[in-house]
Amino acid sequence: MKPSPATLEALLAGTHSDPFSVLGPHEGPAGTFARAILPGAEEAEAFSLKGGRLGKMTRVDDRGLFEGKLRGKPKPVKYRCRSSGSEWWVTDPYSFGPVLGPLDDLLVAEGTHFRLFDKLGAHVIEHEGCRGVHFAVWAPNARLVSLVGDFNDWDPARHPMRARHSVGIWEIFIPDVGEGQAYKYRIVGPDGTVQPLKADPYAFASELRPKTASIVAHSGKAEWGDADHRAHWSSVDPRREAISIYEVHPGSWQRNDHGWFLTWDEMADRLIPYVVELGFTHIEFLPVSEHPYDPSWGYQTTGLYAPSARFGDVEGFARFVDGAHQAGVGVLVDWVPAHFPVDDHGLARFDGTALYEHEDPKLGFHPDWNTAIYNFGRREVQSFLVNNALFWAEKYHVDGLRVDAVASMLYRDYSRKDGEWIPNEHGGRENWEAVDFLRATNRALYGTHSGVMTIAEESTAWPGVSQPAFDEGPRTALGFGFKWNMGFMHDTLEYMSRDPVHRKFHHREITFGLHYAFSENFVLPLSHDEVVHGKGSLLTKMSGDDWQKFANLRAYYAMMWGHPGKKLLFMGQEFAQRREWSEERALDWDLNGTPSHSGVRTLVGDLNRLYRAEPALHARDCEAEGFEWLIGDDETNSVFAWLRKAPGAAPVAVISNMTPTMHDHYRVPLPHDGRWSEVLNSDAESYGGNGKGNMGGVTASGGGAHLVLPPLATIMLRYDG
Repeated sequence: MKPSPATLEALLAGTHSDPFSVLGPHEGPAGTFARAILPGAEEAEAFSLKGGRLGKMTRVDDRGLFEGKLRGKPKPVKYRCRSSGSEWWVTDPYSFGPVLGPLDDLLVAEGTHFRLFDKLGAHVIEHEGCRGVHFAVWAPNARLVSLVGDFNDWDPARHPMRARHSVGIWEIFIPDVGEGQAYKYRIVGPDGTVQPLKADPYAFASELRPKTASIVAHSGKAEWGDADHRAHWSSVDPRREAISIYEVHPGSWQRNDHGWFLTWDEMADRLIPYVVELGFTHIEFLPVSEHPYDPSWGYQTTGLYAPSARFGDVEGFARFVDGAHQAGVGVLVDWVPAHFPVDDHGLARFDGTALYEHEDPKLGFHPDWNTAIYNFGRREVQSFLVNNALFWAEKYHVDGLRVDAVASMLYRDYSRKDGEWIPNEHGGRENWEAVDFLRATNRALYGTHSGVMTIAEESTAWPGVSQPAFDEGPRTALGFGFKWNMGFMHDTLEYMSRDPVHRKFHHREITFGLHYAFSENFVLPLSHDEVVHGKGSLLTKMSGDDWQKFANLRAYYAMMWGHPGKKLLFMGQEFAQRREWSEERALDWDLNGTPSHSGVRTLVGDLNRLYRAEPALHARDCEAEGFEWLIGDDETNSVFAWLRKAPGAAPVAVISNMTPTMHDHYRVPLPHDGRWSEVLNSDAESYGGNGKGNMGGVTASGGGAHLVLPPLATIMLRYDG
């Protein structure tokens, strides 16, 4: 049936809502008939993909519209085009059938598809005998979606996509193209408004900012050498393992000689050996996903599935992870499902409607960051995010996700005044849709990737953040493996900033946290958030003159490493960076040449090695049986002492003297008589201290021993029997 003039005009303009119905080969009463748009061609002839001649095409419109009868049944075809003595070949994308199938439709509709990153986005595949790229995007309210890119001169008339109306997905297979092509989607909204060109939500790579196009790429890498590392973490309970995390902003840890970002390979050559030398078990990167604005540090991401182009090719990140694993170091990444930026090329009003976000700003706008909030109650949005969590674990072998701003997700009134938020159906402030999303994410990750952990940055007292999210359990249980202990960070830093003469009045700032230290599986975080926005560095937070600042910092680190909970230290603080951190410059590495700074670095390395070597210091980090107070009430002297222990392990006593007064005969109760070796002393000369201590150890009798407690120092004693 010959199309109407209006239909032909729509085809040529690229505005036809169903181009697959009129373009390509179709079977009819008189046999197979083909129609194609071949811009610039004066003559065209159709062939099979294997080169068999199928028939001559006739130009019926000077703008490049050809028609013709073909031999045989409808199948993929290619055209030999000629014009002014030139010849070229075009494989017809409208001659190929769909790539997605009914099972995909069913799982997408249910919100239970856990392989969406293999279906949506851009994938180089072999389809119906031809190699090319399959593109698919979710835009259920769009009138029309067209693919534009390097391969079609960014002409929206060339490749309108096929609509799968039952699930709102648009797809097209573009033959004879491959990796490295830049592309976007041109979307016409339900009211006919053409949206700004949109990047692919599932893109595996992106252009370097300020450009914003998606790039056809593969994710991860083909061959990995980290089987032993992954097998180890799959076989253990991480709560009972030593976990010491070095938090890194990849753009400012170091820079190259030209002041530009290191590539992942350059970072691997420098960062992995450095972390191994210092004894950290894990590297945690601030978000590595693509983001348009450097000062957002990656927390306003527009490409959740794409490692940022700032650091080279996406396989470089996979090589980094593989190299870290082969060196025995885990890799965690910060993950941001709490909000997303409203850049025109991103997710905001993606198909002309509030698709990923809420229409009502009382639900869908984040006042702290001027960003949109995901509509967690929409199953397709939840699937997009859950699949992203699975993606990083599967394609890049990351050991875990640190989930940012969880508290902002849990409460509808977070950072809002009365009248600026909408209560839930029960009249409360809890965001149960976000709760269900977080539970679903943790169930999916822990259910499919053994050895992977999730860590929540959650700053309130929400019950059960790190309690398993079993269906039969409480709905408040979120299922995270660990939770950042924000209370520890706040209280202890407040204490360490006080003049020692006043610390006796604030003894509880140290002891209070141990009342709830085992209510969750905690990580003790001294993160990037504590050294920006005018807060100074950890060193400058310490009280006193320069000598006292260093002594305080050493005593604080040693106390923290002896405290229940896993450890996290932001880059630069391992050598007592003086300046506040800025994403615009590298750390002040020259400080390592001075004794005070290098001494702190040496201490951190020794703390990590001791923490890993002594099960008493890590095997019961999350259980009350691993802790026992020895001295908790000596406010006058600002002395704290406790015992760390684990079944079958030698106990370790941790004693801190938080005043500049040295005690040379201070009795500490110890549960076992006999030799206690001094395995760490933050006042050691090798760390920049005075070298005051206990000559290698003490012998306890009658339930205790008299110790030398150096000023502003923490010591650790291991029972050797």
